[in-house]
Amino acid sequence: MKVITLFENRTISKEYKNKHGLSLYIETSKHKILFDTGTDDTFALNACKLGVKLEDIDIAVISHGHYDHGGGLETFLKLNNKAKIYIGKGAFDKHLIKLFGIIKYSIGLKKDLNNNNRFVLVDEMMKIDDELILFGNVKGDKLIPKGNDKLLKEYSDGLAKKDDFEHEINLLINEKDKYTLFCGCAHKGIINIIERAKSIIDSNVTTVIGGFHLLGMNVNNLNTKEFLNELSMLLDNNNVEKYYTCHCTGEKAYSYLSQKMSKLKEIKTGTVIEV
Repeated sequence: MKVITLFENRTISKEYKNKHGLSLYIETSKHKILFDTGTDDTFALNACKLGVKLEDIDIAVISHGHYDHGGGLETFLKLNNKAKIYIGKGAFDKHLIKLFGIIKYSIGLKKDLNNNNRFVLVDEMMKIDDELILFGNVKGDKLIPKGNDKLLKEYSDGLAKKDDFEHEINLLINEKDKYTLFCGCAHKGIINIIERAKSIIDSNVTTVIGGFHLLGMNVNNLNTKEFLNELSMLLDNNNVEKYYTCHCTGEKAYSYLSQKMSKLKEIKTGTVIEV
């Protein structure tokens, strides 16, 4: 399996544009997959430079309803006329971020795109074929990211309250009986997501790729250190062979974790890995 980072906060070269967001191209023996689109058309510009033909993609996945993961949907729909787009139920709800404790700023997807018949809504779990599984319904409460506290969703009563992230979905890919897990931001907690994945496949996950939503954490804070120490211990002890993290993990949290975990690596815009 080949994974090419089309869009990430940072870049390996000035040749590729970078912004806050995530988009991955995944090529397996059966599929050409787009996992998230970043904020705008930047992922498409980088794809061209990286030799990725977006028109050939047969499956797209949007991990959750935030613009930094699905803001490029409109561009993708124009460039590709065949791929089904799998997205969590509720991803097109109104999503907001609370800034300075007062201001509520929209960070959701364009609602007018929701009417497109190429969208497939994913609720608890969906098996596409022997290679691909999509799932949400992550119920654990281990090490939920602190950054979730400022992220809101408008509920059916019209009130904006803390997002429950029931719209977040994750991707499992099976190749040669080895499973790779892809997550966008792991708002539900990366440990809980891995445990949910293992319960679905009744097996260990070999590789994990995605953001852990630790951006902005003060690594000098005692509570933060305790959180990250526990996280590194749990990640190290659950039989995953390799982690590749990015985007919302944040450079400071990554640096702290990487000192404790030899199997943790990072990816940036332009990074190509073989899994």
